[in-house]
Amino acid sequence: MQKPRKRKKLELQNHPESSSYTSSPTQSATTKPSKLVNGTSDVTKDPYPSHLRPTPDECRAVRDDLLALHGFPKEFAEYRKRRQSSNNNGLNPDENAAKSEALDLERDDEVVEGGYDANESVLDGLVRTVLSQNTTEINSQRAFASLKSAFPTWEDVLEADSKSIENAIRCGGLAPTKASCVKNIMRCLLEKKGKLCLEYLRHLSVDEIKAELSQFKGIGPKTVACVLMFHLQQDDFPVDTHVFEIAKAVGWVPAVADRNKTYLHLNKRIPNELKFDLNCLLFTHGKACRKCTKKGGLHITKELHDYCPLLHYCRDS
Repeated sequence: MQKPRKRKKLELQNHPESSSYTSSPTQSATTKPSKLVNGTSDVTKDPYPSHLRPTPDECRAVRDDLLALHGFPKEFAEYRKRRQSSNNNGLNPDENAAKSEALDLERDDEVVEGGYDANESVLDGLVRTVLSQNTTEINSQRAFASLKSAFPTWEDVLEADSKSIENAIRCGGLAPTKASCVKNIMRCLLEKKGKLCLEYLRHLSVDEIKAELSQFKGIGPKTVACVLMFHLQQDDFPVDTHVFEIAKAVGWVPAVADRNKTYLHLNKRIPNELKFDLNCLLFTHGKACRKCTKKGGLHITKELHDYCPLLHYCRDS
């Protein structure tokens, strides 16, 4: 049986939905075509259509209970404001994309020292999310700040040797794997688009964005969902470890569900208007109330936490 760290590393390296872009008619060894059903991607199908939880009312109640317990997480507040601004600014998608690309060019020489910046470019957001895989939030922030300090522009990253990139992000863990992923993103973007910019994604539908991003080697469903939700202001529901454990604990997915199927099911069941707040709150609750789930059975128990509001939703599915 593989050790957890090794298994995570292999998952990052060989994610079944991940491949790199190629502009050549001959497909490279690191690419493979997306799975299509009737000409469209099959990644939006609900794997558990007969599992009727969570209901919209339940999602809203959990959101309200966690909001009353934690307040809205400060670390996500700026992203929330940007979503609200994007929804109310009256700009069409092309105008929004042009505005974001102009902002991206203005910020080429600007280094964000730690923390999250809701005004960063989509490419910044993708790289930041890659560096957050399988490490702590503090370490991933340090790795991103260190990368931007060592290489102020993405062109600098593209031209740098892999070892230098590894050294810059070593504090975030899995440096060789993540450096290879980041380097591949830059190389393939230049080959496909002629410039290191992902703002064109703002012109696309959610399914098209998922298809585009999932072609990069090392980019899986959670990373794509995070970019969609935080950096493209789209309605999506990433499933990290915290969300996954809670979803299984309260019976929102069958006991046999894995993370990818949990992601597909919850995105079908949770109303779009609740996804952002509910996801941020579940993530926050998962960190703050870890004892309310057992690693083995993942059951919330009254003996552990009488005050946990999720106790009210823990029932047989």
